[in-house]
Amino acid sequence: MNLPADTLSQLTTDLNFAGQAWIWLRANLIELAGAITVLVVGFLVVRTLGRTVDKALGNAERIDPTVAKFLGNVIRYALWVVLGVTVLTQFGVQTTSIIAALGGLALAVGLALQGTLSNVAAGVMILLQRPFRVGEAISAGPVMGKVEGIGLFTTEITQFDGIYVMVPNNELWNKPIVNFTRLPTRRFELVIGISYSDDMALARSELLKLAAADERILKDPEPVAFVASLGASSVDIGLRVWIATTDYWQATWDLNEAAKARFDEVGLSIPFPQREITIKQEPPLLSGPEGRAGSTA
Repeated sequence: MNLPADTLSQLTTDLNFAGQAWIWLRANLIELAGAITVLVVGFLVVRTLGRTVDKALGNAERIDPTVAKFLGNVIRYALWVVLGVTVLTQFGVQTTSIIAALGGLALAVGLALQGTLSNVAAGVMILLQRPFRVGEAISAGPVMGKVEGIGLFTTEITQFDGIYVMVPNNELWNKPIVNFTRLPTRRFELVIGISYSDDMALARSELLKLAAADERILKDPEPVAFVASLGASSVDIGLRVWIATTDYWQATWDLNEAAKARFDEVGLSIPFPQREITIKQEPPLLSGPEGRAGSTA
């Protein structure tokens, strides 16, 4: 049977390829078996190490669960890369160029996602340093409210006026963070003005009585009453007390109201701002013949 020339050429090519493949297989049988062995063993090792790392990071009390998951994924991906390079080495592939290519790829991805990666880095630092936790009230730049969630990219905050805000972690990390609820106690200073004719000692005494009567005000540090300043129209009397953070706002509101009521009871006045105005009047200018005559004389 006579075959067309093109068909015969294709068969010859296929036979040559199969023959070359068989020759390569026989020549590299040991390397191929070693690569398969490394792949299987490496797969088991990577999976076991990944589970071990996840369990160890999950049981670490000082590491946030989000950070633990992120670090676990990074370690797992790094192990897969090492396994891939090791398998290629079994075939005699020069891995230097592959590593260089991976480095270039990582650099390109890093430049393209530098804003996102900066948020990830800031998120990791926030989760590690813990300047605030979920449920705490903070202020950072123009944002002030209660922390609802902390992620690797953003932090969720509910402002005190009920507005939901999602803030990039980089914006929080690069600004001073004020945590209102981290410490168990807070200091409150009340300043209230009385008239210059009122008794300063009586005002200080009444404020201290108010502090002693309120159970929410701590006895240690001891409340202090003092003359804060001599204002333009009043003598400003100050009261400095320490309050548990959980009672802070309600206690300060009640103390302001009680101070006004007590001062009214004992006859201490809270003066309105006063200002003395002196009008300097110039003598009228004379005009006409009399004025000219007077000036001539």
